[in-house]
Amino acid sequence: MACLAGGGPHHIVPLLESLRPYIGFDAGAYVHPGVDGGGEGTLETYMENPALQAAMVDYFDPRMLRDEHRLFQRSLRQFGEAVRHEHGPHQLEQLLRVPYAELLRSDFFNVLLRPADVAHWASLVLRTPQGRGIGTLILYRHTGSRPFEQEEVAALAPLEASLAGILQPSELEAKDSEVHAQGLLIATLQGQPLWISPESEALMPLAFGWRWRRGAELPPALQGLLRRLVSQDSTTLQPPQLELRNSQGWFSLRATRLAAAHGADDAAAIHITQRVSRGTRLLQALKRLRLPQRQHELAWWLAYGMSEPQIAARMDISINTVVYHRRQLYNRLGVMGRDEFLSQLGWVS
Repeated sequence: MACLAGGGPHHIVPLLESLRPYIGFDAGAYVHPGVDGGGEGTLETYMENPALQAAMVDYFDPRMLRDEHRLFQRSLRQFGEAVRHEHGPHQLEQLLRVPYAELLRSDFFNVLLRPADVAHWASLVLRTPQGRGIGTLILYRHTGSRPFEQEEVAALAPLEASLAGILQPSELEAKDSEVHAQGLLIATLQGQPLWISPESEALMPLAFGWRWRRGAELPPALQGLLRRLVSQDSTTLQPPQLELRNSQGWFSLRATRLAAAHGADDAAAIHITQRVSRGTRLLQALKRLRLPQRQHELAWWLAYGMSEPQIAARMDISINTVVYHRRQLYNRLGVMGRDEFLSQLGWVS
């Protein structure tokens, strides 16, 4: 996990990949307060299990929320309460108000968890060094898998500071990110979609998760963007913009007014841009190479242009060992030097 230091929720995918050999689990999740334009009180969710991610719209049904309050000490939506009262990793049984058998009979379990084959989980509330809550990391095991044992869950405790450092949101710098995709959506000024490009079809679920439904009204954060557009002075040159950050990257949404045809009410064009960190893209490129752990870490620092003494310090090994691993890496990939290696990665340091 050394390569992931500093970033934000977009690091959850490689973090889970790095964590899986350390403590076995079938699927992971990360739930955290919305960042920036998501709106006060929003909850962002990343579920590695697609069935569980699809169930998030049902999770926010009032009936499910009432059932959750009955079954658990705290709702995921009560993140502030969790920050105050949950310290260290917890097994499922420590989070329940009721016996496990009663959970299995509940609507909450049978609507949300059983279809996703979730039977057991462990959770860890993450905080900054100053004690501010960042989010909740959740590890799931399927039906038929053994429950998490206390010793396994306790093994997460020494990693808490590192996990929090990896997932703590940081400022986006242009030099550390790149445009990954762009799209366009046309909507009425009242928030009803009129047309959406294929690119935006893919981007909107990434930016808004369960809040985006094709053909329905725009999510509240986007409706707020349109209200800002409507109230904007006609002399203002800068269009209103919304910034979102979640596990899928950074999203910028910019609204401009369009004059509708046939004298109808005006419409708005919403331009959406997804940026991803260069580190995330590098991790994806390195994953395709299927390198041994030491060569993977070495390849990361080589891609970022570090010298052999710098790499030795980072990896806590001798310079001679760095040279040995570098030769092994280049031989494995059939390249003659760093330039050929970077070219094979498609990477510019």
